[in-house]
Amino acid sequence: METDCNPMELPNNTGFEEDSDYRDFEGTDVKDMRLEAEAVVNDVLFAVSNMFVSKTLPCAEDVAYINVETRERNRYCLELTEAGLRVVAYDFDQTDDRLQAPYHETVYSLLDSLSPAYREVFGNALLQRLEALKKESQS
Repeated sequence: METDCNPMELPNNTGFEEDSDYRDFEGTDVKDMRLEAEAVVNDVLFAVSNMFVSKTLPCAEDVAYINVETRERNRYCLELTEAGLRVVAYDFDQTDDRLQAPYHETVYSLLDSLSPAYREVFGNALLQRLEALKKESQS
């Protein structure tokens, strides 16, 4: 199951809007990849064992690194760029230049390819949300 939507309705406010360091990006085409990475983490944290933006590897306007541990206990370091997300190492806070993993447009697609448990949790969350919407529309 590959999907480009988040089944959970998460708040749009990630807390970064109030931070004066990030106000300069409003209304510009510049993307701060740290903000993008934080949004990625917030979208799928419910479906993995652990996920966080790397504090060791450098983040910039054009790249950020995300550490993820799947429910199968496999660890990955992900690179986030304008091209998408890809695995750059099989451990936290590492990069391996020899690794030539493909880019994925979304974190959902990437995790779907890495983790059957993610796929199951994500699918169950989607079903629960659809059932809740059905109940709301019937009342």
